[in-house]
Amino acid sequence: MGQLLKTFIYSSFSIFLTIALIRFPDQSLEAGIRGLNMWWEVVFPSLLPFFITAELLLAFGVVKFFGILFEPIMRPLFNVPGSGSFGWMMGMASGYPTGAKITARLREEKQLSKIEAERLVSFTNNSSPLFIFGAISAGFFHDLKLGALLAVCHYTSNAMVGICMRFYGRKEEATDRKKTSKQKVSLIKAFREMHESRVKANKPLGEILGDAVLNSIKTLVMVGGFIILFSVLIKLLFLVGISSAIATIWEQLLIIIDFPTDLALPIFSGLFEITIGANMISQTMTDTLLQQAIIISFILGFNGLSIHAQVASILAKTDIRYLPYFFARILHGCFAVILTIILYKPLYLDRQTIDLNEIPVSHLDLTENIWVIILYYLKDVGPVVTIVCLALSVFILYRRSFK
Repeated sequence: MGQLLKTFIYSSFSIFLTIALIRFPDQSLEAGIRGLNMWWEVVFPSLLPFFITAELLLAFGVVKFFGILFEPIMRPLFNVPGSGSFGWMMGMASGYPTGAKITARLREEKQLSKIEAERLVSFTNNSSPLFIFGAISAGFFHDLKLGALLAVCHYTSNAMVGICMRFYGRKEEATDRKKTSKQKVSLIKAFREMHESRVKANKPLGEILGDAVLNSIKTLVMVGGFIILFSVLIKLLFLVGISSAIATIWEQLLIIIDFPTDLALPIFSGLFEITIGANMISQTMTDTLLQQAIIISFILGFNGLSIHAQVASILAKTDIRYLPYFFARILHGCFAVILTIILYKPLYLDRQTIDLNEIPVSHLDLTENIWVIILYYLKDVGPVVTIVCLALSVFILYRRSFK
């Protein structure tokens, strides 16, 4: 019965999407181009260096080195091996879906058990500082002080999720935990493990570099496909009236918590795709900025269904289950909302009060912010970087096809 229901749902969705695309071809093309521009201008060039670096660090055994050194920190806090620190730091620096990508690779390398991988992926898929400070704070709200509030709430609540998820699956790994807890930190041992890992790979440098580029580009092409798909899907749901119908349900919930009902449609859009939702929220009039900050904090923590689809696709190649990640995202959103309410006054209002006698923030001040500079730079050179890298991957595949 369950399989029949799945077949009905999948086929109905496919038929709906096909009919909607035929009915609204111009609007679908416009939405697809918008998603494509977002991918090749910002997402691809900003994530590619992190993905390639992660592949190289894994191939050269550096992750093994960090794993031994950070074991005393990661094990007590999050109940994952020290190698998980690599995924946590890279996830915070580069944003979604880097954490899921690295977790999957660590699982493939047998550096994590299944339960440990499910714990790790639950708190390593963060939003990047570039997106929080550059896109949301400066780009949408034109308020750099809001970025500090959102970032502190986002990363702190994410660490809280990791601490909560440390208790997930403890009974299944009681024996393994006892074994790993007896390991001692040693710089010499860390170097030895790194060397043995590199030697064990037994691949020439050219092949390692080629694999790193190809694996990274394959993942980013998949990410781009999901971004374009959800951009079109959100537009189609709006055109056929489904978004408005579901938004009425959100309106009733917003009335209960005394929030403007105009936020209903932006919330629905944000739960699908963060960028579109955050932009719509910034354009909605509210009584206080706190209401907008609360909604955006939850959406950032939840990740949006577009990110969920990317993560599910990455995890599908491993034995890591998706459900713990989904539960952790809801928990992250709730924690972020609570922290936003608590920290709104000290991190935002009090800073605004201190700056009352200062010159108001001008457009020049915004463009001098490092994250805004990076964002504008990516939009200028991003398409060129994307095209060059895609051409490079085709060249590598062409050369390998003759070997």
